[in-house]
Amino acid sequence: MNVFASHLVMPFRRAVRRSLPQAIAAVALFSATISLGQTPPPVYPEVGLTTHFIDQDAVIAGFPEPAWYKANVPFVDLPDKTIEDVYYYRWRVAHEAQKYTGAKNGWIETEFLGPVFYSAPYGGISAAAGHHIAEARWIRDRRYLDDYIRFWLIGDGASAKPADDSVNPNTTDWAHEYSFWAGSALLQRVEVTGDIGFAINLLPNLINFYNGWSTQFNQQLGLYWQTPVWDAMEFSASSYQGPDPYHGGDGYRPTINAYQFGDAKAISILAALKGDLSTSIQFALKAAELQRAQDQYLWDATTSFYKHVMRDNNPGLIKIVDREEIGFVPWMFEMPGPSHSDAWTQLLDPEGFFSEFSATTVERRSPWFMYQAASGCCHWDGPMWPYATSQTLNGLANLLIDYPPQSYVTKQDYYNELSGYAFAQQKNGQPYVAEAHDPDQASWIYDSPNHSEDYNHSTFNDLVLSGLLGIRPQLTDTLVVHPLVPDSWDYFAVENVAYHGRNITILWDRDGSHYQQGAGFRIYIDGQLVSLRSTVQPVVIPIPPGQNQSLPILVNDAVNAWGGPVSPAPYPVASASYTSPYDDAQRAIDGEVAFVDIPNTRWTNYGSPNPTDWWSVNFGQIRPVSDIRIYFYNDNGGVKPPASYELQYLDANGQWQDIPNQNRQPSVPAGNDLNRITFPTISTQALRVIVTPQPGAWAGFSEFESWRPQ
Repeated sequence: MNVFASHLVMPFRRAVRRSLPQAIAAVALFSATISLGQTPPPVYPEVGLTTHFIDQDAVIAGFPEPAWYKANVPFVDLPDKTIEDVYYYRWRVAHEAQKYTGAKNGWIETEFLGPVFYSAPYGGISAAAGHHIAEARWIRDRRYLDDYIRFWLIGDGASAKPADDSVNPNTTDWAHEYSFWAGSALLQRVEVTGDIGFAINLLPNLINFYNGWSTQFNQQLGLYWQTPVWDAMEFSASSYQGPDPYHGGDGYRPTINAYQFGDAKAISILAALKGDLSTSIQFALKAAELQRAQDQYLWDATTSFYKHVMRDNNPGLIKIVDREEIGFVPWMFEMPGPSHSDAWTQLLDPEGFFSEFSATTVERRSPWFMYQAASGCCHWDGPMWPYATSQTLNGLANLLIDYPPQSYVTKQDYYNELSGYAFAQQKNGQPYVAEAHDPDQASWIYDSPNHSEDYNHSTFNDLVLSGLLGIRPQLTDTLVVHPLVPDSWDYFAVENVAYHGRNITILWDRDGSHYQQGAGFRIYIDGQLVSLRSTVQPVVIPIPPGQNQSLPILVNDAVNAWGGPVSPAPYPVASASYTSPYDDAQRAIDGEVAFVDIPNTRWTNYGSPNPTDWWSVNFGQIRPVSDIRIYFYNDNGGVKPPASYELQYLDANGQWQDIPNQNRQPSVPAGNDLNRITFPTISTQALRVIVTPQPGAWAGFSEFESWRPQ
């Protein structure tokens, strides 16, 4: 597509373990004061006016903290229950990945449930950050993504890193450790919320991020180069043809150039909305030049595909022979023109990328297909990687919805690929996502215990909402719906879609028997019917400007998050009268709320001989305390929510006192859920929880939080 044409229409068209003190009650210099309280802030956003066609309790039965899902995510009802089950499971994955890091950076999204040595501060990894933003843009509570986007553009995610081989020798900040389409992701998020001002305020930082890749730009060719491993794609057909199969293969790639194209377009659009036409034109020209150069040097007219071109020892700029799945990435940003759409025939070709579990990462006819893939992680030479599948399906939806009609792929193909992707996300009969899946067997090929569980490295729900169900967010106050559902479906529904400050519901019922609302294709805004058609079809509807909720910014003073180059701070520090050898008192203040068995992010007294046990946190300084949130753990075995618990503070004399006037919600301890205790403000340096376990069981919690206004 012509970059200038698309530019003009886009705004309108679319644990490090530390030594812990065994007790802190002996410290007598703490001061504690009590003051009158105020109305506690809401934990979750209000949903507001909407429809109630889907039984929310039924579809999330057994989920931890169900109130979070009811307040935050769109609910779907689909004939394909595999896709539906994976959809709700992936919201659980997204929620688990939300990590609170402290007052400076707030919330981030993690890739792994436990930090890895090569991550940015607190465990952030930029490789899948674009996927994280695309998925979480549908979450009603905007605080998570507001913080996360700032983390990469102006926070510790943008801070300096060493330029060494373990964390990318070619770049000097964490946001550029891996390729990352920050601008496109930010614009996509704004298209859902309608909050253009948020993005415009970050425009200078977004331009700095774009320019951060300048050292990898070849002025003569007009292309960026990247090493496959720093594209988050380690052993691949590209890297194997270089001197170092793991960290080699430097080349001009469809990935980094498409990302920069998308970011240049996003910057151009945001600058135009700001009224900065000079910057807008400058970046529109950059996008046009990237589009031209990519077509000139990376498009192989003989095989009709975008390919990797080796940077070194390749004066003729010869493309590698192999088609890799990265050749579909440009469509994710609507970079190719319609004349290149024949590339998509390879998606369904049995010798190309076809798999029952969605696309392979290199074509099957390649001699590198599954080369040493069984030897261990991480090979992108055949296995189905959800990261890559997300990009491919995103591009396929764009082709089917935004491009002129073509004869190579259909909406049924989109459904089949998405269905295969959902079919892959299973383990032991339950929804599950790890790192990479075998292309021919129903098994995860890269699934390391205590590492790969609930791997947050891809999208799925965004593909359901913006692709299958066809909700195409816009910058203007317009709702565009273009579903890709199979013609055979007799019904489907999605409701509680937070969009431009409104609630959207889409309902299809062929004969009216499923939802009892009558036959037809219906769209509701804030619970009111605004469109009725006899068939599922593209619909464009103006929507009245809405008002996004502004929830208060709070600080959790109990957290002591760590990860990557950040070690645990001296304070806050946790201790306990007894801690299971499998657990750690400090993990209860690591900023992560997860109720999975492994990786472990909890404290319990499992195995304790004591009738009661205490767990305590020392802030290291006097803190105002009035809003405590405890997430008791329940493994339905040896650890259950306690029969009762006491919440105490350390007074000025170094004595533990029960906190007066507690309001507990719920009144009885609940496992795998939020237990909130509010009371008039107390100033103290330490808090303690005393748990009395149920008979025959022990107790513990995933996280302890102490929130206050910023």
